[in-house]
Amino acid sequence: MYKKKGVGGIKKSTRPSPRPPRPPPAPPQPTHSLNHHLRFAPLLSAAVEMENIFSQLPQDIIHQIFSRISLQQVIVCRSVSKILNTTLSSPSFTHLLATTSPFPLLALRPPHRYHHLSPSPVLHLFDPTESKWLHFSLSFLPFPSAHPIASASSLGLLYLWADSPSPDSNKSLVVCNPLTRQYKTLPQLGSAWSRHGSVLVDSVNNRVIVLNELAALYYSNSTDSWLKFSSNLPSKPRSPILVSDSIIALCDVGSPWRSQWKLFTCTIQNLQTSQPWNTLEKYEWGDVFDILKRPRLLKGFGNMILMIGGLKSSFSLNASCSTILILKLDLCTLEWGEAGRMPLEMFRCFQESSKFKVFGGGNKVCFSAKRVGRLALWESNEKGKDEWRWIDGVPGNGDGLYRGFLFDARLDASP
Repeated sequence: MYKKKGVGGIKKSTRPSPRPPRPPPAPPQPTHSLNHHLRFAPLLSAAVEMENIFSQLPQDIIHQIFSRISLQQVIVCRSVSKILNTTLSSPSFTHLLATTSPFPLLALRPPHRYHHLSPSPVLHLFDPTESKWLHFSLSFLPFPSAHPIASASSLGLLYLWADSPSPDSNKSLVVCNPLTRQYKTLPQLGSAWSRHGSVLVDSVNNRVIVLNELAALYYSNSTDSWLKFSSNLPSKPRSPILVSDSIIALCDVGSPWRSQWKLFTCTIQNLQTSQPWNTLEKYEWGDVFDILKRPRLLKGFGNMILMIGGLKSSFSLNASCSTILILKLDLCTLEWGEAGRMPLEMFRCFQESSKFKVFGGGNKVCFSAKRVGRLALWESNEKGKDEWRWIDGVPGNGDGLYRGFLFDARLDASP
């Protein structure tokens, strides 16, 4: 339609034209097709039938049946039905598993800047035997946030820093078994200990040590309190480990422009009497600490310790690294040996990163670095033959510098 506007001519009408009526809404579509229901019907029927079978069996018969399989299979079976979960989590069944071998896993620590955002954290673990990731919920812990840091390997217990429910900024160490959902809270500590202290756990007597450059805290079940001692280390301890009754740590005793690493050791008894640390060295070692860039320690098997670092291509100040080297030290004979050397094609992925992280122990060592996107794993079998492989599908959205620890899962471990 057009209309005149004075003498100037014509223009379109400003009245909107009527809109066509909307079509009626389509009927809602079923969320699952008939084929979908038919496909899962046998599984649902089998689950119901399994529930009926186990509900009619005596509990001790079920215990005897499942005590003959591995712990890994027990953990899987617990998720099959509610009856199995209850039966295989009972104290009487876990008592039967006291002689069962633990389930060795590699656990990830969440990135520091993300842990306060996770009020119900999940422990991500990798099973090297099956090459798959597992996830244990820690939602049973009644704390605003909890940050996994270490484990008592042979005891199957997990240690976490947890925020205090009170308004203060104190932290508490919590020990728990994520499989049985049992936990115990240790006496509170200041938040500075969680930021600057290294937590060491005795896997035999369940003793806990929090160590930094100036002081050490000691806890045991017999005292149920923290005892504080002076550590008097020459510098900040790097990757300290607890072997039997001794603490071993790397310390930099060099100048501000050139590092010089040495091993220091101290028994727990001497630590409580504030006696000085001893240097662990031999003349025959030569330049063993000079060939590695940014070395760190891990506990091996028995009296063996591992030292890992980048193998320097020369002794110059800013020498590049040709690969990553794993050395082993026998504390009985004080002799060094080579345990493993990262293949060159794998090391090229780490070469572009300015630093890398190492965690593990025993015969398994994991490596992570920025922009790599996966973990490198070194394993050594009983015959001393080593194997290198990649671990894909790492959970989380961190910067790639994953940290972690060994965790030997057990159902019979009690905090």
